[in-house]
Amino acid sequence: MQVDRFYINGEWVKPLSEATFPLANPATEALIASIPMANRDDVDRAVSAAKQAFDSYSQTSVAQRIGWFTNLLHIYRQRSAEITDAMIREMGCARSFTEDLQTPCGDGHIEAMLEVLANFEFEHLSPRGGSTIIHEPVGVSALITPWNWPINQVVAKVLPSLASGCPCILKPSEESALSALLFAQMIHDAGFPAGAFNMLNGDGAVAGNHLSSHPDVDLVSFTGSTRAGKLVQANGIDTVKRVVLELGGKSPNIIFADADLPTAVQFSAAACFSNAGQTCDAPTRVLVERSAYEQVKKGLIEATRNTRVGDPMQAGEHIGPVVNKRQFDLIQGMIEQGINEGAELLAGGVGRPDGLDQGYYIQPTLFAVEHTMGINTDEIFGPVLCMTVFDTEEEAIHLANDTVYGLGAYIQTADLDKARRVAKRIRAGNVSVNGAAYDYDVPFGGMKQSGNGRENGLYGLHDFLDIKAITL
Repeated sequence: MQVDRFYINGEWVKPLSEATFPLANPATEALIASIPMANRDDVDRAVSAAKQAFDSYSQTSVAQRIGWFTNLLHIYRQRSAEITDAMIREMGCARSFTEDLQTPCGDGHIEAMLEVLANFEFEHLSPRGGSTIIHEPVGVSALITPWNWPINQVVAKVLPSLASGCPCILKPSEESALSALLFAQMIHDAGFPAGAFNMLNGDGAVAGNHLSSHPDVDLVSFTGSTRAGKLVQANGIDTVKRVVLELGGKSPNIIFADADLPTAVQFSAAACFSNAGQTCDAPTRVLVERSAYEQVKKGLIEATRNTRVGDPMQAGEHIGPVVNKRQFDLIQGMIEQGINEGAELLAGGVGRPDGLDQGYYIQPTLFAVEHTMGINTDEIFGPVLCMTVFDTEEEAIHLANDTVYGLGAYIQTADLDKARRVAKRIRAGNVSVNGAAYDYDVPFGGMKQSGNGRENGLYGLHDFLDIKAITL
């Protein structure tokens, strides 16, 4: 791991900037690395390398790309334990959760992209056969990723960029630099040409801002907060670059009275609190049909209190800390806000869990709320769950959609016809019924202020391709 270097034009190079970021282990608060932070000149150097590589890399064959991706899959599987350890150290993700869900995203997405490359027709006839339709790379892409699902978000952007023929510059979150640095070395070892993949670390204000407004960047793919996404979109206006956004969420979880209530309760708590609540489409708003409300309330109180918090280095069914002190303070402030605005605190609350006096640990917290309370409308990004009641199917749909977000949604019911009916009316990019999990080839992305575009498999590839018609 070249912690003090950037990966540019096929080499590990010394940064031009002297600025650094102190990366701390959120479980111990101890410094684990000093990460260099790119300035505008570092960004220019990376963009220049990608731009120079475009003419040659965009013309590589599908067979060549399949070869490099096959190598990458083999290398990733060999080094997956290192990826796991890096994510535990940098963001405090609990070991068992990391091993079971975070780390497998890497090879899962690589496998899915290999299937796409083997089957996608980059060139084909138009429907009436009079023209040739070509899907060609958009150009140089800037990929800006968050820290909460480090490898998943990196591969969800890097893979379609390289598969489409777009040279890229990856700027991961400085909070999750270790896993990204490991992945950059894997790309190098897989044999991708110099300049096709470049990576630097930096903050949003300098590196992210310059990348997203750079005249030689043709596409920006950004995952992060809605606030930051709006800035990225504004930066692309002058050059009319393509901007793909996957932003915040406040996902509804509708529990109908006919659901398997014990299973629905356990899923609702686990899906919200896993990853310490740091998942953009986590089901943080539980809407419960009135006749089942008291039973679900009792079950959620018990499930919240039984959610264990502990050392992320240890295996087991527990959650770790949140990523840093800033997030810790923000979440504590949101819990205090919920109490102050009159939400009923059912479990958890302000302060660290008992016995954990060091590290950015949050008590899993449950509120009973009124629908319009800020604790129920604002994204918290921590292990905080809100529950409210509804009377009719129509009201459930209204409450689910009454948000600026539209990333994920969840439905719990034994009536699959009702599930399909409700799912079609919810304004969200992804809807899970009875805890069903998405495969790696399923498109992921949001509506409304949760963003635009889609990631994963074939659907992720489309955002990196332009369509050209040639008529002879």
